[in-house]
Amino acid sequence: MAAGTIDSTLFRDQFSTAAMRAVFDDAMTVQKWLDTEAALARAEASLSIIPEQAARDITRAADVSQYDLDAMREEMARTSHPIVPLVRAMAKACEKLGAKQSGEYVHWGATTQDIMDTGLVLQMKDALGLIMAALAELEANLVKLAVDHRDTPMAGRTHGQQALPVTFGYKAAVWLDEVRRHMVRLTEMGPRVLVGQFSGAVGTYAAIGARGPEVMARMMADLELGAPLICWHVAKDRPADFACNLALVAGTMGRIAHEVATLQRTELAELEEPHQPGKVGSSTMPQKRNPSICEGIQAIARLAWACVPPAFEGMMAEHERDKVANQGERDFIPRLCCYAEAAVRKVAYVTGGLTVRRENMRRNLDLTGGLLLSEAVMMKLGQAIGRNTAHDVVYEAAMEAFEKNLVFRDLLLQDGRVTAAMSAEDLDAILDPARYTGLSAEMVDRVLGG
Repeated sequence: MAAGTIDSTLFRDQFSTAAMRAVFDDAMTVQKWLDTEAALARAEASLSIIPEQAARDITRAADVSQYDLDAMREEMARTSHPIVPLVRAMAKACEKLGAKQSGEYVHWGATTQDIMDTGLVLQMKDALGLIMAALAELEANLVKLAVDHRDTPMAGRTHGQQALPVTFGYKAAVWLDEVRRHMVRLTEMGPRVLVGQFSGAVGTYAAIGARGPEVMARMMADLELGAPLICWHVAKDRPADFACNLALVAGTMGRIAHEVATLQRTELAELEEPHQPGKVGSSTMPQKRNPSICEGIQAIARLAWACVPPAFEGMMAEHERDKVANQGERDFIPRLCCYAEAAVRKVAYVTGGLTVRRENMRRNLDLTGGLLLSEAVMMKLGQAIGRNTAHDVVYEAAMEAFEKNLVFRDLLLQDGRVTAAMSAEDLDAILDPARYTGLSAEMVDRVLGG
């Protein structure tokens, strides 16, 4: 039995992608630890702390394909330690390469958390690259929707009710602007969060001495990570920052998916997620065309949010180092990355193949018999009799039309206060929803130009 959806042969592709799973699989986890140990050795050799030959041999040994992960797992269980088995295995690998003495320099001056934190940050960096690529694909799809539907009128809705006309391009541009803010957030987050770690047992470089900060700087330059000013073994704001930003991304994906699913309802039928031949909506109702992809995205967004509380719990680390936060990060960071990227990829798929039913959007604009344009009537009438008085006049007609199922236009034309201010032709022009989309199209242009 799979431990969870991401590990399930049946369900994993619904909640993650193969590329993101590979970033956090056991082989890659060990490889990132090996990369960290090798970079440390090279940095120390460059400062003559360890022999250059030792650094070369350790680098040769830093290839996960040389290691038996099952044996490493058993040794981790026996020692109750994650990195000591790695260090011992690297020493043996050096010995197999004919460099037994070089193996004595593995992990020189480091502590376990230096290696684990830096390895995890390397994985976070790779994960962030995948998420940014997915966001770029989504951005392109939203640009196309905004351009293609810049002037496509539809009902804007507030509180679940028709409010005023907008254009579908405007709605897509709102999504686009939000996605771009996430891209900025993630880009700005990189230098702040993608920071490695090397400072020894309690973070003071005691084992290395005065050259410790330079070792760390060279090591991080080698790994293309940021170098911290001071140890962050227990300063877990960086993982929390990372978690919060990915949860924000997932939240937007959930909102877009919810909007598409809502507008796919039979009674509205304005949008529909991609429907390929063979897609089944129900085992018993053959007619169903369910928004199953969008429903899945909403579920993934909620699962992503659930990864954030452990990140805040981890900020309560104790003294100069403890193991609680690290144990939690090993679980929630991979899951969060899987969920966030899967959500973005799925929304990119939905928006890339979205069916937009313009004729249904137009039909729904006329659904209330002109009530959608009550504000437009009020504003025009207000020029003659005052805004507040006009509101009361239009309100009376609107409520009567709604409650008695009468025609809003006819009621307005029966009111002398209205006909004194406008002709029937003027009213018909005002009641044209395509003419009252405000600056929807212009705001699309602003977003596209931004």
